[in-house]
Amino acid sequence: MNAPIGTTGLQDAGATLIRVQTEDFDVGREIAALRQANARIGAVASFIGVCRDVNDGASVAGMVLEHYPGMTERALAQIAEEARGRWDVIDLLMIHRVGSLMPTDQIVLVVVTSAHRGEAFAACEFLMDYLKTRAPFWKKESTPGGERWVDARTSDDAAAQRWETQG
Repeated sequence: MNAPIGTTGLQDAGATLIRVQTEDFDVGREIAALRQANARIGAVASFIGVCRDVNDGASVAGMVLEHYPGMTERALAQIAEEARGRWDVIDLLMIHRVGSLMPTDQIVLVVVTSAHRGEAFAACEFLMDYLKTRAPFWKKESTPGGERWVDARTSDDAAAQRWETQG
């Protein structure tokens, strides 16, 4: 498993952990590690993205996720830093898988801990919206009609845009 790229330097802020990896992740283990012996945490919000077997009306046998090492992690760190500037969160964890994935495989995990649920929910949703629109990942799906690159969705852009008006 890849090591996290870094943690924040803020004493009370907790950790910012970012991993881009080919290996699957254990959601329970990841959340337990964040919560371990931290009595300040009153809320944990998480999102798990999963590979589907259908997209845009076609069945999907699998997909390949590509990225630029280094660039991707820096983009994720910038997104995490922006979330920290907006909400009072303790820990942030983003894991994104790359490589070959099959339907039902886990793709992404975002976990936010905070003293209160509102901060954790908002930060988690923001992280996912920005991850979908600002992080340099490319997805190629295998369908009965052949392989195809997946274009960005206008619905993802709209979801991210709402944070601009709330910033």
